[in-house]
Amino acid sequence: MSEQEGQGMLLDVPASPAPEGTPEARGSARFRTIDRCQMQFRTLDVDRLVEPDHVVRAIWELSGRLDWSLYVESVKAVDGCAGRPAWDPRLLACIWVYAYTRGIGSARAIARQMEFDPAFQWLAGLETVNYHTLADFRTRRRDVEELFVQLLGVLSAEGLVVLQRITHDGTKIRACASSGSFRREKRIREHLSAARAQVEAMGDPLADETRERAARRAAAKQRARRLEAAAELLSGLQAGSSAGQPEPRVSETDPDARIMKQGDGGYAPSYNVQLSEDAQHGIVVGVGVSQSCNDYGELVPAVGRVEAATGRTPAEVVADGGFTNRENVLAMEQKGVKFFGNLPDHAGQAEGQLRRNGISEAFYPQAFAYDASADVYRCPAGRTLAHDGREYRQGVTRHSYRASFEHCRACPHRPQCCPGNASHGRRITRMVEDPRVAAFREKMRGADAKRIYRTRSALAEFPNAWIKSKIGLRQFHVRGLLKATAEAFWAALTFNVQQWFRLRWHPGLMAVPVA
Repeated sequence: MSEQEGQGMLLDVPASPAPEGTPEARGSARFRTIDRCQMQFRTLDVDRLVEPDHVVRAIWELSGRLDWSLYVESVKAVDGCAGRPAWDPRLLACIWVYAYTRGIGSARAIARQMEFDPAFQWLAGLETVNYHTLADFRTRRRDVEELFVQLLGVLSAEGLVVLQRITHDGTKIRACASSGSFRREKRIREHLSAARAQVEAMGDPLADETRERAARRAAAKQRARRLEAAAELLSGLQAGSSAGQPEPRVSETDPDARIMKQGDGGYAPSYNVQLSEDAQHGIVVGVGVSQSCNDYGELVPAVGRVEAATGRTPAEVVADGGFTNRENVLAMEQKGVKFFGNLPDHAGQAEGQLRRNGISEAFYPQAFAYDASADVYRCPAGRTLAHDGREYRQGVTRHSYRASFEHCRACPHRPQCCPGNASHGRRITRMVEDPRVAAFREKMRGADAKRIYRTRSALAEFPNAWIKSKIGLRQFHVRGLLKATAEAFWAALTFNVQQWFRLRWHPGLMAVPVA
């Protein structure tokens, strides 16, 4: 057999079948086809959209204990008359509270979430609320403040508000305005004239117009109102300013906002949010929003807000050094409140001022001897400083003592004692504090007072941190002091609901045996 015949015979032999299970024996892989263009009719149990221990159920249950009659007066749709039914205020409030628990502060974002989020769908029964309705509902400050007070009553009935001790702290929350929106009066007047001209150019508002044109008209009117408020505020600021001060500026978009120092050291348009917290269970019992750049005068109004909201005066108040001053010490003493704070000692600042004035340490006020019988001071050189007058301030009296200019001018120690005095002698000030302030300082040196004060940061700063990090309120979503106050109340209301969920509702639900 030739070689070619042998090759042909080999080519005619059929190939052996591949073993079963090998890739050569399988066809192409087959997967499920995803069809996103289809429409389905499905049976849906709305009540099973969220689990039994979901926080949205707790929000709805707690809201049922509040009185919603305060919202009824503003409802225009009544039985027997034409008109579309209004949304239940209880539903709108629960929507906002749950949205803040999720860190959502935009009405438009909530309206989008209601189309697919199971918790929002469970709340509204698969309905969608217009974002305009949600936005208008949030800015009703008086109503949300009343809800906040009612909720405190419910929590107090459950033993969560005792007011034995409250801790107070403030935090800066940015306004809905940029630093570049601050203008002087001339520029604001120009913009106001342009805004009024734009409103006039839009024609008759009673004429037939589209929804888009009506929205543009409303936006133009709102801008004009803000500019009018900014111009009016600037006029008042200029009337109260003295000569030599820089020309004041206000924001065109939020005239109520003020430039404040932030925690990171920067400056931005902000509001000063004040929160008072019951120390025993961490419930916020007082909310305030101010335009003050510091906390110096915020403690007395804060205690007043707690009294108005709860009907009781707290037994003890703990606050940091920003709130602790002689005026507040006396005010708390007058109210019968036991106050714990860090009253600063300004001796270090005084010594720094002496160094800047070129005064030697050997001639600091401590080196001057006081003769109480004669009510005079004697300097290290033996000269007498006679009583020169007194100044009364709340909590302290400042006595002034001055040396004779002739003695100081001839004194060889003048370059070290009073180098800047060209026409008068050395002056010393003696501070005489009110006995109640002195007693406060002595109390704060005790171990018990220090132990109580050390608990302040963990208690007082927690609601501020929670509202910023969890609720997401680092910047207000609304403009103006009144609307910002309303949003601060919503944030505090949400915080208290979450505390109730943690302390009462969830533990009680877990204790119920499963059938």
